[in-house]
Amino acid sequence: MQTGTIVAIATAVVPQQGSVGIVRLSGVDAVKIARQIFRTPGTQEWESHRILYGYVRHPETDVTIDEALLLVMLAPRSYTREDVVEIHSHGGIILVQQILQLCVEYGAKVAEPGEFTLRAFLNGRIDLTQAESISDLVGALSPAAAQTAIAGLQGKLRQPIGQLRSQGLDLLAEIEARIDFEEDLPPLDLDDVKAKLAALADEIGRIVATADRGELLRSGLKVAILGQPNVGKSSLLNAWSRSDRAIVTPLPGTTRDVVESRLVVGGIPVQVLDTAGIRDTSDVVEQIGVARSRAAAQAADLVLLTIDAQVGWTDVETELYAQIAPITTIVVINKIDLVKVSHHLNLPPGISAVVETAAAIDLGIDRLEVAILEIVAGGKLYAANIDIAINQRQAAALIRAQAALQQVLTTVDSQFPFDFWTIDLREAIRALGEVTGEEVTESVLDRIFSRFCIGK
Repeated sequence: MQTGTIVAIATAVVPQQGSVGIVRLSGVDAVKIARQIFRTPGTQEWESHRILYGYVRHPETDVTIDEALLLVMLAPRSYTREDVVEIHSHGGIILVQQILQLCVEYGAKVAEPGEFTLRAFLNGRIDLTQAESISDLVGALSPAAAQTAIAGLQGKLRQPIGQLRSQGLDLLAEIEARIDFEEDLPPLDLDDVKAKLAALADEIGRIVATADRGELLRSGLKVAILGQPNVGKSSLLNAWSRSDRAIVTPLPGTTRDVVESRLVVGGIPVQVLDTAGIRDTSDVVEQIGVARSRAAAQAADLVLLTIDAQVGWTDVETELYAQIAPITTIVVINKIDLVKVSHHLNLPPGISAVVETAAAIDLGIDRLEVAILEIVAGGKLYAANIDIAINQRQAAALIRAQAALQQVLTTVDSQFPFDFWTIDLREAIRALGEVTGEEVTESVLDRIFSRFCIGK
């Protein structure tokens, strides 16, 4: 159990941008500290879940720091299940930092990253899947990612994992009873036990299958637009992002560096990188741009190898494709509005899709998005109605649980004594408990909550 009272700035602090700043206290002395530094005019009652109006003042100098609102949330009806106080002041760096420092001066400790949510977990308000969903919600890059995080926060992952663990515990109890009281109990139905073990393993496998989907929703897809100069890469970026992020001119070599834009395609966050045209050049600046383009393509999840429909596929594209293989590649035939008859393309094997576009007139962008979604997870990764999308930590624990259950089945088939069955069954139950936090080590908690922002 965490002790002491912690404090942190709970809102983003941006100079001349934030209209409101929130300083949050949690712990046994939260109200005591607030009473020392906050003055309320009139006869306002310090009641739970009631907003007070007043001034933040230094108790010794009586200097007014800000006019503010104060919200008291007494335990256990708070985020952390401790006494929580929030001071809502005007925004800006100086004011909120002065209030934070005043809280520290009168007994609070500056919170570690994620320490408020850690206390909520340790005090039993949320389980570990919900805590991780809070982090996902704060960092969501798309509405679909936020939807998935909300589902996790509502217990959509905790519930099935809890049921699986409960079923495992029931099986363990049934098996262990046979160890101690075999003569007093009817024979164990082996077929029924095996069916239950197989069903548990299958259900865990179904949940594990959402890991890639969850990773995509959280981190997104990195897409690089690659090609020779003047094939329309920048026009493609601008048409796709519906902006003028990249400069478009008839002159080859206009883009000298990597230009980035962020989109959402089918609920998936997409980071699109428009790269400098690849060609041999004596221009030192352009050489740097070409080198960065190659590096961006190598780091991408997907490459849009763009060619000019008027020119077709050349030896240059063959060389480019050899350099980026085996990265998943879509060939984008751009400027199709400028040709009457398409070139016959002798494409190398391994190209995932071919899409025709006319970026300058916004033609073919929808077909490009469909092609991307069809490639990602076989076209099944559409973000509507997603309830479960586990992260890599959860996936690792579930894979261990599934492997342990498979080992129990092997042990049963090998006709080993009941004692051997329980070894791997306990491991499966333990791994399931790690997902929800019922069985978790301090080092795992440190690793999870260190990724949170301070103040959450």
